[in-house]
Amino acid sequence: MSTPAPFGRRLTAAMDRYGPLCVGIDPHEALLRAWGLPVSAGGVREFALGAVAALRGVVGVVKPQVAFYERFGSAGIAALEETVAACRDAGLLCIVDAKRGDIGSTMAGYASAYVGEGSALAGDAVTVSAYLGFGSLEPVLEQAHGTGRGVFVLALTSNPEGAQVQHARAEDGLSVAARIAVEAQRRNAAELAAGEPLGSVGLVVGATVGAAPRRLGLDLAAVGGPLLAPGLGAQGAGVHQVREVFAGAERAVLPSSSRDVLRAGPDPAALAAAAAAAQEDLRSLRTPSAGAPD
Repeated sequence: MSTPAPFGRRLTAAMDRYGPLCVGIDPHEALLRAWGLPVSAGGVREFALGAVAALRGVVGVVKPQVAFYERFGSAGIAALEETVAACRDAGLLCIVDAKRGDIGSTMAGYASAYVGEGSALAGDAVTVSAYLGFGSLEPVLEQAHGTGRGVFVLALTSNPEGAQVQHARAEDGLSVAARIAVEAQRRNAAELAAGEPLGSVGLVVGATVGAAPRRLGLDLAAVGGPLLAPGLGAQGAGVHQVREVFAGAERAVLPSSSRDVLRAGPDPAALAAAAAAAQEDLRSLRTPSAGAPD
């Protein structure tokens, strides 16, 4: 089987075609109940597959959150596998939001699971944590490169506790978040030099962090990879906040919304309409007037 095109290229094409919105598939208990579904692996499966079917042709990217599947054990993992397969069948890029991070053979195991060829858990990209050192991510970065998949590294999250680590500065004065951005930039260099529109190593930067990237020395435009931006909608971010955080890098931003879209279900038409409305609000980020290069 041939290796797919690099993730950065495929993601750019999806955002150009549909818009930049990523819809998080987060089947937490309150949403399951609101949809009239049981709080069980079966309910999670029905919720996720219904969301995928409704979002087909409306958005280009979805992001299932692994924790809401794992809580139901092996049946929940089976539902995640079905979700990943359904995304592939629907032509949706699937970012598996697993936030894994470990060292050595353990990280290699996670890499095989989430970006390895032939794994039923492997979507198009995975989220990871670099807080055991960016070098600990080599197994997942290497496998993702070999299979045409993407990796999103946590860099600057919106939870208050994150600042204790992400804002800290080393002896050279560089913040932890800025160091992660520099390392991602370095790994994207070869793809960008080869003419790819985006590298395949992205960052997770909260859409509600305000001026923190500039204060901490993150050059988000220089990263050259996609910027996954959770926090759209229910968490308080809109287009204005996205522009503030990602000034100069807007065309690389993939804003993510879950509750604001998902609570429109279970009716497929209402769910699709909510996603389309959110997509329309963000469409200006893909235009040259957003301040990024053509």
